[in-house]
Amino acid sequence: MRNAAVTPHGDLMRWVELPGRDAPRVYVHGLGASSSAYFTGTAAHPLLAGHRSLLIDLLGHGISDRPADFDYSLESHADTLAAALTAAGVSGAELIAHSMGGSVAIVLAARHPGLVSRLVLVDANLDPVTPVPGAPGSSGITAFSEREFLDGGWEKVRDTAGPHWWATMRLTDPTALHRSAVRLTRGTTPTMRELLLKLPIPRTFLFPEADGPFPGAQGLEAAGVRVVAVPDCGHNIMLDNPEVFARETAAALA
Repeated sequence: MRNAAVTPHGDLMRWVELPGRDAPRVYVHGLGASSSAYFTGTAAHPLLAGHRSLLIDLLGHGISDRPADFDYSLESHADTLAAALTAAGVSGAELIAHSMGGSVAIVLAARHPGLVSRLVLVDANLDPVTPVPGAPGSSGITAFSEREFLDGGWEKVRDTAGPHWWATMRLTDPTALHRSAVRLTRGTTPTMRELLLKLPIPRTFLFPEADGPFPGAQGLEAAGVRVVAVPDCGHNIMLDNPEVFARETAAALA
C-alpha cells in the first residue's frame, strides 16, 4: 500500500500499486466503492497485466483518509487525485474509471491535462441527476439533507443497497458519501458531458447493453468518443462480465 498527502492538512490518499511498464494505468472507483475491490481482477487480467497500475481510493472512501472539512466535490476529488498522481511520479496515465470515478476522471483530464493520456469510462455519470427518495445510488442518497442522512438516512440507504455495494459502502465515511453524492448529482459547469466532448485524448465509454441506447451517444461519437454496449451486465460491468470488459478495455488502450 502506498500513500500521498493531498490536502493542506496532510490528509492521505492511499492506493494499491502493481509494478510494470509505462504507460501507467490508474483505476478509479465509483461512489461508496473501493478500487482494489472493483478492479484487481481487471488489472491482473492477461489482456491488461504488465503495466504499472494504481488502484486508488478517493478521499473518504476505502483505505484513504476521511477529512471532515473536505467538500467532496468532483473538482476537489480531481485535484486531490492529481496531487496523489504527481506525488507518485505519474503523468500521461491511462485512466479506467467507474461511475462517479468516471466523472472525477473527466474533470481531472480537463483540469490537469498532462496527467491523463486516455480515458476508459465505465457507465460514468455525465449529466446532473434529480434526487429521488428511495431510488438507488446517488439519487436516493441526495434526497436526504446531510443532517437527515447522518441521523438515520444512512441506515436506510444501507438497508436497500444490497450486500455487494454495502461491502464497500461500509468503508466509506457517511459524510463523505453524502457530500460526494450531492456534488455528483449537481454535476459541474460546464457539465461532465460537455467537458468530455472537448477533451483532445482518446476516450471510450462503456455502458450496459441492457440499458438500451445510451442517451446522447451520437453526439459523443461525433466528438470522437468510442461508445460500446457491453452485454450481460449491470452497472458494475467489470464484475458482471469481466472477460468482455477486459477485452473492450484492452481495445480502448491499444
